[in-house]
Amino acid sequence: MKILFVAIGGSIGAVSRYLVSNWAAAVWGSEFPYGTLIVNVVGCFVIGAFMTLTTERFIVNPYWRLLVAVGFVGGLTTFSSFSYETLKLAGAGNINYAVYNIGSNLILGMLATWAGISIARLA
Repeated sequence: MKILFVAIGGSIGAVSRYLVSNWAAAVWGSEFPYGTLIVNVVGCFVIGAFMTLTTERFIVNPYWRLLVAVGFVGGLTTFSSFSYETLKLAGAGNINYAVYNIGSNLILGMLATWAGISIARLA
């Protein structure tokens, strides 16, 4: 049953990542991996808020944590894509974009996680 919850959440997260990446490329182009940046920041916010709410504020069935934190957020966030795209940018000589990608994902991801925790604690 646990695997089923992770699989359901993961499939929803993966499809969401695909849709966001396609949307971001259509809006801003594919020169920079904006879709990966967006899903990483959103995923950081979601895991911060969700885990804070479900460990500090509300008692929930552990299956919800498997569905959302492990499955959905795990399927949504794309650290492996982030790593590959950063190396591809650097390898193509786009060092500034590679550094921007690293800094943006790190700083915005940490800020989003902090925001999720902070907002969840206010709820």
